[in-house]
Amino acid sequence: MISKNPYTNQVIEEHAVLSNRKIDEAIQTAQDTYLEWRQTSFEDRASVLLRVAEILRSEKDTFAQHSTEEMGKPISQSIDEIEKCAWVCEYYAKYAKSFLADETIKTDAYHSYVRYEPLGVILAVMPWNYPFWQVFRFAAPTLMAGNVGVLKHASNVQRCAQDIQYIFEKAGCPKGSFLNLPISGDQVKSVLENPIVKAATLTGSYPAGSSVASIAGKHIKKTVLELGGSNALIVFPDAHLDTAIDTCIQARFQNTGQSCIAGKRLLLHESIHDIFVEKVVEKVKNLKVGDPMDPDTFIGVMARDELAEELQEQVDKSLAKGAKCLVGGTHKNAFFKPTVLVDVTSDMAVFTEETFGPVLTVTRFSTENEAIRLSNTNEFGLGVSIFTQSDERVHRMLPNLEEGAVFVNDLVKSDPRLPFGGIKSSGYGRELSHFGIKEFVNIKTVYMKTI
Repeated sequence: MISKNPYTNQVIEEHAVLSNRKIDEAIQTAQDTYLEWRQTSFEDRASVLLRVAEILRSEKDTFAQHSTEEMGKPISQSIDEIEKCAWVCEYYAKYAKSFLADETIKTDAYHSYVRYEPLGVILAVMPWNYPFWQVFRFAAPTLMAGNVGVLKHASNVQRCAQDIQYIFEKAGCPKGSFLNLPISGDQVKSVLENPIVKAATLTGSYPAGSSVASIAGKHIKKTVLELGGSNALIVFPDAHLDTAIDTCIQARFQNTGQSCIAGKRLLLHESIHDIFVEKVVEKVKNLKVGDPMDPDTFIGVMARDELAEELQEQVDKSLAKGAKCLVGGTHKNAFFKPTVLVDVTSDMAVFTEETFGPVLTVTRFSTENEAIRLSNTNEFGLGVSIFTQSDERVHRMLPNLEEGAVFVNDLVKSDPRLPFGGIKSSGYGRELSHFGIKEFVNIKTVYMKTI
């Protein structure tokens, strides 16, 4: 596996792939550690996680640089990502004990309750686009619940993966409580089939999720899947337009558009369409594009050349069907110019497929019901943003929007305090909040009756 800087095209580091024997040894180490870790108190686990947060913050410049060099994220956004990882660690250090406290339930027994117990070794298959955050939002609740984790990270961010294992070990986690497995995609199957591994979580593409789910299902192992998204940004005439414009640009173009929860499809009421598009295009033309290591850069480079080529195909197919490009629309190597396409219809590739890069599509609507239909006309269901000043409108629309999250007058984002996940082809299960920490525990019923 090779870590390569997509901005300079320089090879950073080559990483040897683990042999099957070494994989089995690592999993056994994780299991041995689990048997000890599960016996630790919430207080002891919390102290370790708080130390993890301290290390993340004290060494954030180094970790952020590694992220930017490996996948091209603008450095200011990489730093923000590390800060968010520290936040999720602090959140679960504070609340895990209360989330997993025994719950008394009144029955005809003299005492009946539900307790939450860890499962064991959990596999995490993670993507490159948020190489730290995606892992920490899994790792923090998993370790606080008493489980241990093994990580199969994306091949192009292996230095970040090594950083994560280093952070946990430096913080005082026992060796084996969180292990990075530098393995290929083909080796995931044998890891999942190992009887020691009790469950898996995956953030990634639909095909990857389908593969992991099918293997895990065959062996009766639970999975949580967070897959692709093609979130709509629905703007009504009563919205605060200037704020909506800035928010939509942030939603689409942050992380160079490489985010499953990015607002990808802008749905504009016909009465505000022209002025809204005019202002969006003006602002997009002025976005700072360039060296990801420049703190002022907002649009960096895509993670790999072939990803830009795939995005170009989607754009070209849509232009051929009648879409119009107002800015951008082309790429050179891994640089894809920030792009705005208008006159996009629901049968075009950029509407029906997930566009994983800096391309914003614009589609008109005339009625509330049409906006709902357009938003739902997609295989994904991760989230949607609605821009309006009418709470009544929001409550009217909510039951009909096929999404895991609805954000009003803001972009869809992950927050440790809120459950995160989707429906339809965007996956199942939830991460974060008290829902997330309960995904990988045994929910055990205890019923005590006097004889």
